[in-house]
Amino acid sequence: MNVPPDEPFVAVRVWDLPTRFFHWSLALLVTANVVTGKFDSVLGASTLEWHKRFGIAILALLAFRLVWGIVGGTHARFATFLRGPRAVAAYAKSLASRGYAVSVGHNPMGGWSVVAMVAALGVQATTGLFLVQEDYGFTGPLSRFVSGAFSSRMGAIHEANFWVIAALVAMHLAAIVAHGVLWRENLVSAMVSGVKRLPARFAGTDGREGGWSGLIASLAVAAVVVSVLVKLG
Repeated sequence: MNVPPDEPFVAVRVWDLPTRFFHWSLALLVTANVVTGKFDSVLGASTLEWHKRFGIAILALLAFRLVWGIVGGTHARFATFLRGPRAVAAYAKSLASRGYAVSVGHNPMGGWSVVAMVAALGVQATTGLFLVQEDYGFTGPLSRFVSGAFSSRMGAIHEANFWVIAALVAMHLAAIVAHGVLWRENLVSAMVSGVKRLPARFAGTDGREGGWSGLIASLAVAAVVVSVLVKLG
């Protein structure tokens, strides 16, 4: 961390509550879906029904996050943390030179990793809507609207994309460890409390909380996703 050794640290509020709720809920649901999707033969046929429910919940969370990324708090907004190629390259160069540019919210590379994770999970959950597992009598909510060939293609993408998600999760965990070991930045604690310990020059840079109207709109979109997919079965 490029911080003078005598510079004190201050607590800066960064992550709003809805963003933290999204993060930890998504982590739990993804874990649950890995277990129910990969161990259904051991856990029983009904496990796939839970896999479907968790998948719908993930889609609802992603829909929430997309809206919250537009109307949410300061550091939840995509416009705040999505940087151009030059900023990403400069940040990567600082890491390569064993330096580290302090970021209040997501750093330039971390911001795009959020987009990559949301996109990969969106692909996974969406392709799952078209799946058919004849051995267990499992059908996705949208499978009856497509041909068997299309459903099979979605299944192949679903299987391959799992490894994309696994790679993204591994990189995410590696980044958390690196920040903790190399720069003594506790990202897990910050995502629990919403507060980061930053150099004193960042005092007064607390993020603005998202408004109630934005939160209601985000929740409404998520509720619509759940309602439609549950009705479709």
